[in-house]
Amino acid sequence: MTETNYGPSTRALHNQVERTEFGETSDAIFLTSGFVYDNAEQAAATFTGDVEHYQYSRFGNPTTDALQRRLADLEGAEACIVTASGMGAVSSALLSHVKTGDRVVASRALFGSCYWIATQLLPQYGVETVLVDGDDWDGWTQALSKPTAAVLLESPSNPMLDVLDIQRIADLAHGAGALLMVDNVFASPIGQQPIKLGADVVIYSCTKHIDGQGRVLGGAVLGKKQWIEEVLQPFTRNTGNALSPFNAWVLLKGIETLPLRVNAMARNAAEVADFLAGAPGITRVNYPGRADHPQAELARKQMHNGGSLVAFEVEGGREGAFRFLNALKLVAISNNLGDARSLATHPATTTHMKIAPEERAKLGITDGVIRLSVGLEDSADLIADLKRGLAARKG
Repeated sequence: MTETNYGPSTRALHNQVERTEFGETSDAIFLTSGFVYDNAEQAAATFTGDVEHYQYSRFGNPTTDALQRRLADLEGAEACIVTASGMGAVSSALLSHVKTGDRVVASRALFGSCYWIATQLLPQYGVETVLVDGDDWDGWTQALSKPTAAVLLESPSNPMLDVLDIQRIADLAHGAGALLMVDNVFASPIGQQPIKLGADVVIYSCTKHIDGQGRVLGGAVLGKKQWIEEVLQPFTRNTGNALSPFNAWVLLKGIETLPLRVNAMARNAAEVADFLAGAPGITRVNYPGRADHPQAELARKQMHNGGSLVAFEVEGGREGAFRFLNALKLVAISNNLGDARSLATHPATTTHMKIAPEERAKLGITDGVIRLSVGLEDSADLIADLKRGLAARKG
């Protein structure tokens, strides 16, 4: 069943659900590596593409296909390919599309592994990468004044929650002949839909909000049907970046509660950000839902809520940040995000440690910065825990 007029919560539960002949209420799980054929002729016709039949779970599986349909429907995309992890999604989207001699333009504010792909891996294959600050419009205009194969950005960015003007960058990218690829992990499909803003490709680490309960890894790439089938699919099938059917089934279950979780987490994050903004010992708070965010007006235009992430800076540098983190009892220290449980990390020594200190400084990632992924706890309990951390920051 597919209804375009349903709201996101209803779509997440009912759209693109296909039941087997047994009439199960929950999605079926097909834990199988391969499939059998009625006869040799059917097998041969399957491999030539003359007959539609499952071949091998690396190529396709009913459970992973169900996840792809559900994600595409929720995102408003024509098609989707799921991958073994979020970084599998990023690398597959880029490597399937570019070739030696191409140019890639990327926002400077990238997750550590994405930064490595852009600045280390792609140049090894003869692909030029140009980095641009998110709000540097002269930089974007100059970088995209030449033919370009792909543009990669995060909005909001990891970890400082910069909000980039997706529509404006899309216009520049398309003028340069590029596909705009947006890593939408921080916002989730509930908080932002980049395709409606002009993006060509949307990338997710499904490990984050889509699972949202710390259980499995997974990634997704969404876009036009022709590009997915002709460019991305041959790459993922032949390089083996396949999501397991079990993980796909877990992610299908996560989608059912995704709108409820993301909206509740965003409400909590807004309260936490307001508390931190007035708390002693905090020198800076970045939250897209607050009026003092540098791109607050743009965030209101692009996003449906402020998201579940808050970035803030604690007095005392690394030592102050570590004392703050070590004093927390409710919020766990973890490099994951988008979980039902609140998680905090110190980007300078974990997720962004391999980025040179001078580059981190350009991004605003000081030794006192903490990235907080706000979960589903009672906001009063979270704020009490953060007060505990603040009390300990001086040692």
